[in-house]
Amino acid sequence: MNLLLFTALDRQDGKHVLVTDRRLQHLLQVHGARVGDTLRVGELGGQMGAAEILEIDAAHALLSVELNTQPPAKLPLSLVLALPRPKMLRRILRAVAEFGVTELHLINSYRVEKSYWQTPALELDTVREYLLLGLEQARDTVLPAIHYHRRFKPFVEDQLPGMISDRQALLAHPGDYPPCPRELSKKTLLVIGPEGGFIPYEVEKLQAAGCAVVSLGPRILRVENAVTGILGRLS
Repeated sequence: MNLLLFTALDRQDGKHVLVTDRRLQHLLQVHGARVGDTLRVGELGGQMGAAEILEIDAAHALLSVELNTQPPAKLPLSLVLALPRPKMLRRILRAVAEFGVTELHLINSYRVEKSYWQTPALELDTVREYLLLGLEQARDTVLPAIHYHRRFKPFVEDQLPGMISDRQALLAHPGDYPPCPRELSKKTLLVIGPEGGFIPYEVEKLQAAGCAVVSLGPRILRVENAVTGILGRLS
């Protein structure tokens, strides 16, 4: 935990924050924190700064906080991702937050198993938990927006064209296509398919909506590796 995040619910007053949950256990078990220690903190959705530990025991930690730093700028990227397996989704959520993606759209496709949409990993509290872990790792305070789209065709035909009207749109797909660009010079929407890739019909619909197909090279990557590889390339 490189940043202890807190919310307005943790505030005791304008300067003091009370911590009693997993963050306290991390302070005790990992950091070996003691009274007088200082640590990096951030208010969810707000500024970052430093805190001094005024009290700490097995039940609580009382911090005196001073916030004076803005969080890092977000990557000007909207990620559209075919819903992956639940176990993989958890890792991807953390990566999305760590890289500073602005928003994540989880969509359906032919190769997405119906059972994936029933997983507890999509519950709001679980998604929030993994995003927070990513923010803590990267020292950020701003959560990416998360959207669910359970029907492929209505999303691609009715929503996607408006989403890409003011930005470049890229579809990462295996094949003989131009290489994916490096670094972002403008707002971008990136589409990544499921394990096995989008079927030809879906590729055609995405292209018709305005997506340019790009390649990561000759190797076929697992979805989570494709996500982190492209995000690292574009950062």
